[in-house]
Amino acid sequence: MADIFGKALMDYHHGNYSEDIKTYSSLDEEDVIPLPYLFRDFKEMPKLEQKALKLAYGRILDIGCGAGNHALYLQNNGFEVTGLDNSVGAISVCKERGVKSAVNTSILTYDKEKFDTLLLLMNGIGLAGSLDNLDPFLQHLASLLQPKGQILLDSSDIIYMFEQDDEDGGYWIPDNGKYYGEVTFTMEYKGEEGEPFDWLYVDFNTLQNACEANGLNCELVMSGKHFDYLAKLTKT
Repeated sequence: MADIFGKALMDYHHGNYSEDIKTYSSLDEEDVIPLPYLFRDFKEMPKLEQKALKLAYGRILDIGCGAGNHALYLQNNGFEVTGLDNSVGAISVCKERGVKSAVNTSILTYDKEKFDTLLLLMNGIGLAGSLDNLDPFLQHLASLLQPKGQILLDSSDIIYMFEQDDEDGGYWIPDNGKYYGEVTFTMEYKGEEGEPFDWLYVDFNTLQNACEANGLNCELVMSGKHFDYLAKLTKT
């Protein structure tokens, strides 16, 4: 499978930046991921990410670590952190940038160690792919936690992307049997298109209910300015 994301990160890291990643979604949205943003430092990160990094403690697993921004910040502040990503290119970039421990694998197949903090930033819970997969995904994350460990994740309630009914303030959501936060994305970079992949945006109440069903406490730590939030999950 083409590593579109990894190729783009490698190009930028090696000084070959000429264009950004294009994304196409099942919501009929076209967008771009600016490559410089994927190499941001702490000061350039959203408040939710900054808050999560300040709350991280102990041995840390940075899931979906990308170019290693979060891992490097934590490592430079004395933490033992492992970056994990299923992109070969991303992990190469992490190592070249100085991340001491970086693993190229899917989180769903990773079971090597237990951690005090699991980080899933930039909507990392999206890796669950669908609402049906959220329960087993949460169970797997919980299996990687030390007894008093925590999961820090951010996500967005994308209800705002649907048309609003002026009369009652509700939203027009397609009745296709799917949860409205289930989205399919395709990435394109330098004319090459990757395989479509499923992604999940989950509203806080739905996340909280899923956590309760799987033996996890779910605390709302912080709300962002645009339907986004930071949550802290712990074992009950």
